[in-house]
Amino acid sequence: MAIELTNSQIDKYIIILASKIDKTKYSNLYPIAMGGYPVAIKLQQILNLPISFELKENSLIIDDLIDSGKTVANFKNDKAVLFSKIKRDDIISCEFNFNDWIILPWEQKKTIEDNLIRILEYIGENPNREGLVETPQRIIKSWDKLFAGYKENLDEKIKVFEDDKCDEMIILKDIEFYSTCEHHFLPFYGKGHIAYIPNKKIIGISKLARILEHFSRKLQIQERLANEVCNYIFNKIEPKGCIVVLEAQHFCMIARGVQKQNSKMITSSLKGVFEKIETRDEFFNLIK
Repeated sequence: MAIELTNSQIDKYIIILASKIDKTKYSNLYPIAMGGYPVAIKLQQILNLPISFELKENSLIIDDLIDSGKTVANFKNDKAVLFSKIKRDDIISCEFNFNDWIILPWEQKKTIEDNLIRILEYIGENPNREGLVETPQRIIKSWDKLFAGYKENLDEKIKVFEDDKCDEMIILKDIEFYSTCEHHFLPFYGKGHIAYIPNKKIIGISKLARILEHFSRKLQIQERLANEVCNYIFNKIEPKGCIVVLEAQHFCMIARGVQKQNSKMITSSLKGVFEKIETRDEFFNLIK
């Protein structure tokens, strides 16, 4: 069950919380963005403690609620929050062990920037330091490129030409691509090789790279990426056959997990005449 609290209800909880805080023990209030800001501002008016983004030994950490406790676990200081699902000696709270989903007034207009700030806090960073103040906006800008495939209409960019004279294998190899693993949200990158044998229809050779680019700019697994590219080409121009081979390095293997720096994953997807061994062999001999 979700409970939406009003500002007047929050004010009552702030008074209760302030009554539990011994202000003589603390030098300043240190709010955790974003939920800690409105709580700290109201507590400041009652306790007359300054708000500061300098974390000192006797700073009081301020937040709106503690759920799993992972964010505040990065701080050794005492914490003052409106609601906490966990009870510890270093946590001052109006209510513990609440089971309802609480929606606070400032959460009702939460933006993607707010959520990225929470992620920065989770990993132990201070989102207010100079190098990180604009980082949420920079991440969003980079995501607009990395995940452009969700907003792009690929059909508008692929023009099909009638041609009944071209019936030999068409190959574009060593196409660089970058994608993002949906399991760990880490990049994987490499090269793709695409071929098809026309059946009275062709597309511009650069469009093969465009198709791979489109499907790679989404959260992906490499196996599905090869299938999506192959299926799109096969359905779009109805060739005699189509094959897609991808080879890539995955940061989820390089930077974490087994940490094997030189490992490569190779996947393929094929349709039509490429299911025949002799046609496949011709393709692999040509891309070598």
